[in-house]
Amino acid sequence: MSQFLTTLPLLTAVTNDKGISYHLLLIILGGIAAFIPRYFPMRIFTKRKIPEWFNEWMKYVPVSLFTSLVVKGIFITTEGYHFVPLGHVAQIIAAVFVVIAAYITRSMSISVITGLVMVFLISLVL
Repeated sequence: MSQFLTTLPLLTAVTNDKGISYHLLLIILGGIAAFIPRYFPMRIFTKRKIPEWFNEWMKYVPVSLFTSLVVKGIFITTEGYHFVPLGHVAQIIAAVFVVIAAYITRSMSISVITGLVMVFLISLVL
């Protein structure tokens, strides 16, 4: 088996004299770890009726997670993990434009493109 794997161009870097190294095992275990949290909830909840209140509540989870990531990226510094209200002025101004674009268009792709363009343009000016 290790002789077969050494002939594959992508796996030659992860094999050694003793056979397959731990890199390939780590990739396989990582794939299993990523698969299990997706598989079991789908397997369990396909046969059960989910309450309406739970579905209503779950609609807000992606928005709240995305908001927390954006707010952390804009207002929290990496040096000491402190709140800095005006630490990233270009990103704050771009975030205002993104909120306006998202409210008007209701499109994630247009909002992301607006944010990228605004950060680029404001970074040129500031």
